[in-house]
Amino acid sequence: MKLLKIALTSAVRIAFVTACVSPLTALADITIGSVLSLTGPAGFLGVPEKRTLDIYVDRINAAGGVLGQKIKLITYDDGSKADQARTYATRLVEDDRVVAMVGGSATGTSMAMLPVFEETKTPFISISGGAQIIDPVRKYVFKPPQTDIMACQKVFEDMRKRNITRIAMLYGTDGFGMAMRNACLAWQERSGIKIEHEESYGPSDADVTPQLSNIRKLTSIQAVLSPGIGQGPAIVTRNFRQVGMTVPLYLSHGAATNGFIGLAGAAANGVRLPGPALLVAESLPDSDPQKKVVLEYKNVYEAAAKEPVSAFGGYAHDGLLLLVDAIRRAGSTDRDKIRDEIEKTRGFMSTVGEINMSPTDHLGITLSAFRMLEIKDGKWHLAE
Repeated sequence: MKLLKIALTSAVRIAFVTACVSPLTALADITIGSVLSLTGPAGFLGVPEKRTLDIYVDRINAAGGVLGQKIKLITYDDGSKADQARTYATRLVEDDRVVAMVGGSATGTSMAMLPVFEETKTPFISISGGAQIIDPVRKYVFKPPQTDIMACQKVFEDMRKRNITRIAMLYGTDGFGMAMRNACLAWQERSGIKIEHEESYGPSDADVTPQLSNIRKLTSIQAVLSPGIGQGPAIVTRNFRQVGMTVPLYLSHGAATNGFIGLAGAAANGVRLPGPALLVAESLPDSDPQKKVVLEYKNVYEAAAKEPVSAFGGYAHDGLLLLVDAIRRAGSTDRDKIRDEIEKTRGFMSTVGEINMSPTDHLGITLSAFRMLEIKDGKWHLAE
């Protein structure tokens, strides 16, 4: 059966997976691995990812499994450490004998695991953001989430629409912040945006008012862009208001969580950033092909987890269902056949957008996967 190019809800996809197969028998489980950052600085990423994977594995198994077999999910916590991520990746392949992997909460941990999965020919669907994960293309590595390069493009596109051409950048020196900073520097000439001044802050910094005060003195600056993840964006936002800055403040998709709004408080109002459709699910028009998918995930997750959805949980949803769909189409748990079917994915509607993979594109999404968002009255809105 060919993959239909329509916006499918997860429930429909699960039905596809189990269609035309016999009831579960004594066949061995299909073992899928996951290494996530459940603790440490990136714990806020890994926790909703783990909850999402658990919720959807249970749903898939309750609906009959995949190819008449249940999914067995084995998850390890890397503690937000790249070396631990690689150790667990090796364990998943050598000891747990997984057929594929969904995980990698952060770019650094994903990059640490890549060699393991490439060397052992194990399909790996990363759920982190760095473009370097899939650029250059690696045979066994894929990822649904938007990249840092795409985030820069989306922000610069919005700036140009608002006649903003001269900006300052205040970036976090974590892996995510540095990756987006470098992407923005590389993209500025093509975008017509000039980054006239840069400042940075460390992962443990609790105050950035000196850096913002330096920027505030520059009369030519029309806006500030601050790539970062974790608590950094909230600190930047609060200090931005405290020093009395009035130019527009743009953040990266690393702040696309309700947790950011909770930490930043009223200071978050007016902030603009690129984010997923998931955060504005109810505001999407009925004609939007993503609406059914994001609303279904939002409702399922919030009912089970008793907390608001985040973009990061959505990435785990997309990675798992992308893999399950590939296994179904492969009709096999052979790693190479699964890899081939992931690469053949077309018209797969996810929380990040429509995914169309190819031998030269293991990301499979376009800039339309980002929506420009603005925070108003403590809530996410489509930017005008």
